[in-house]
Amino acid sequence: MSLMKTLLAGASLAILPLAALADPALIFDLGGKFDKSFNEAAYTGAEKWKAETGGTYKELEMQSEAQREQALRRLAETGANPIVMTGFAFGEVLNKVAPDYPDTKFAIIDMVVEQPNVQSIVFTEEQGSYLAGVMAAKASKSGTVGFIGGMDIPLIHKFECGYAQGFKATNPEGKLLINYTGTTPAAWNDPVKGGELVKAQISQGADVVYAAAGGTGIGILQSAADAGILSIGVDSNQNHLHPGKVLTSMVKGVDNSVYEAFKAGADLQPGIKTMDLASGGVSVAVDDNNKPLITEDITAAVDAATKGITAGEIKVHDYMTDNTCPVQ
Repeated sequence: MSLMKTLLAGASLAILPLAALADPALIFDLGGKFDKSFNEAAYTGAEKWKAETGGTYKELEMQSEAQREQALRRLAETGANPIVMTGFAFGEVLNKVAPDYPDTKFAIIDMVVEQPNVQSIVFTEEQGSYLAGVMAAKASKSGTVGFIGGMDIPLIHKFECGYAQGFKATNPEGKLLINYTGTTPAAWNDPVKGGELVKAQISQGADVVYAAAGGTGIGILQSAADAGILSIGVDSNQNHLHPGKVLTSMVKGVDNSVYEAFKAGADLQPGIKTMDLASGGVSVAVDDNNKPLITEDITAAVDAATKGITAGEIKVHDYMTDNTCPVQ
């Protein structure tokens, strides 16, 4: 059986052949499969499952918001099981669609949907971002660092707030600059705007910038490297994009979540699955690309913060439960 790669085009969705009825499916959010960040991490997990099992899966790349419900219903009607989707934006549609297909299992990443056939996979991005903030504070020579988010939504404020807490805990007198690239889904795929925001933050003294902006982050990391300052990647390990210029990447185990969901198949367990620092759900990446940047002081600070968070001694604020941040 050949790999089904179905691409949404315009407002239509191609009909999937009945021969692929038993396949799992993965729907990528806006920004594209190869965004080198969130969506690409999901793709990596699916490919790992494929390589290990020899199985095949269906995949869809969203082209517009209007296609979400159509995509879910068509995949469910052709028997795909489970159907995994990346991104909070599928939440409302999935809550509507899931009851109509009780024999199909769904998994959604970054949103909680309370339906008996849905597994909701959420991450403690604030914990990983706290560690990124600690590293930024230690690496910054100016004492000013930046945060550039994609779409201005509570989920990305989780990253921002955790980063701010880690930075301020390490350098209470430091300055944090915050910008977002937009308020619509287009904010995830605007590398030019991301680059412009980097330049604006550099003009205010920032010498480390954290990008939590999906595909927009590619422009952020590029502009930071071009200007000779450090950046911090997100979701996937982006250290390799600019070796020696990316301080670290706050990695979410999106790949493992997709892999595990595919592996479970129709036996996927519904409910909320929380991926935290203690379980390896979030982490800061250190590899050959950024190792020269990681001093003993940074390592010691990250180790201490990791122990404090996992032991419950350091409480990192979850912006999704309380839409305020104790530090800025």
